[in-house]
Amino acid sequence: MSDNTVREPIQKRSIEKKEKIIKYGFELICEKGYYNTNTAEIAKAAGVSTGIVYSYFTDKHDILLEGLKRFANSIFYPSVDFINDIEINENNLEQIIREIISKFIKNHKLSKSAHEEITAMAHSDKDVANFFHENEIEMTNVVTGLLKKNGFESKDLMERVHIVIGLIDNICHETVYHKHKNINYDTMTNIVINEIVHILTK
Repeated sequence: MSDNTVREPIQKRSIEKKEKIIKYGFELICEKGYYNTNTAEIAKAAGVSTGIVYSYFTDKHDILLEGLKRFANSIFYPSVDFINDIEINENNLEQIIREIISKFIKNHKLSKSAHEEITAMAHSDKDVANFFHENEIEMTNVVTGLLKKNGFESKDLMERVHIVIGLIDNICHETVYHKHKNINYDTMTNIVINEIVHILTK
């Protein structure tokens, strides 16, 4: 990533231009691939000149990272806010986990190309890898806090939650992307849910 900071426009029209560059640039990168997308294509998609793109961003890498900041929640980390006001206990934990998995699977289906491209980049781009690392830890902290608020008191709760998030992410990948023909994914999902309940309550 460049050491130059992304310029922050002040005027409304300039702000809108910058946001369009991020939106359409990120969409192009996800659809065509990072290395198959150039700045001129991003400018054309956003309806601006290449010079305008460079007035806000050093290169397409800056656009990629800004896009991740804005759109990651709708692609990789769907909100778990819906459980903020629910009293979580051993009686409803299984149903809550099932709803979380359902939300994650829905997000994976809506953004398959984005998910595949950005996940692949996480293996070769340290900034993308750091982004995933930071967001995984943030989600671990959020879920751990919600469980503690509801009386879950395991001394290693954070570690357990981190394992759970990995299991949920894996079942989503299996269900949406892998689709092995001899695997019953309903059965697999039930097994995962039972294991998560065990991890969090035993």
